[in-house]
Amino acid sequence: MKTMEQINTETVTAFIENAENQPVLDQTDQFFAGQIGEAFPDRQYAVEETFAQGEKVVIRIIMTATHQGMFVGNPPTGRTVKATQFREFRVVDGKIAEHRGWFDTGPLLPQIKTNS
Repeated sequence: MKTMEQINTETVTAFIENAENQPVLDQTDQFFAGQIGEAFPDRQYAVEETFAQGEKVVIRIIMTATHQGMFVGNPPTGRTVKATQFREFRVVDGKIAEHRGWFDTGPLLPQIKTNS
């Protein structure tokens, strides 16, 4: 029999892997969130690591994409980049009740800097 944590993790993983939910994964409270889709139109998200306790599931996601548009003042480079996103979910009765996320831009920005 599966634990609540296993079931909740499966629910969240299925949500992330469903391509229809990609626009939701782009949304964060960070100032650049609106630029994600334009700068990285071919982005793909993959679950890298999960942590679950009770109703809460925290996921580390890797976004792989090509830098094809302006992002935080950086012009397109055509480079393939990887960025880490963390998302925290609360799952109640098998359904996602709420979630929020944030990108770790520390490793991303050096990947798209142009040589001046």
